[in-house]
Amino acid sequence: METIILPKPAYNVLRRLTGESRPDVALSLALKDLVRLKLQDAQRSISAYEQKYQMPFSIFDEKWHRGEIKDKHSYLVEQDFLDWEAAQTDVKSLEELSEWMA
Repeated sequence: METIILPKPAYNVLRRLTGESRPDVALSLALKDLVRLKLQDAQRSISAYEQKYQMPFSIFDEKWHRGEIKDKHSYLVEQDFLDWEAAQTDVKSLEELSEWMA
C-alpha cells in the first residue's frame, strides 16, 4: 500500500464533506460521490438528447451513418452527435469505476 500525503486544507475539506475523520475513508467516500454525480450528469445529458431527437443514441448513430439525419453536417447537429457520443462513453467508464469502488 502506498502512502498518500494530503495537504491540511484538502483533509479539512474531505472531513467536512464526508463527516469522516479518517483520511482514507473520507477520500474513498468523496471519490464515490464524485463518480456518482458525474454519472448522473452524463445520464441526464443522454436523456436530454434522447428527448430532443426522440430516439436512443444507437438508432441516431445508425441513421447518422446512413445519412438519414436532417442537417447532419450543421454545427449544432454535429456537436450534439459528438457530445451525445461522449456522454455514452462517459457512462460506460463511470459505471466501470463505480464497480471498482463498490
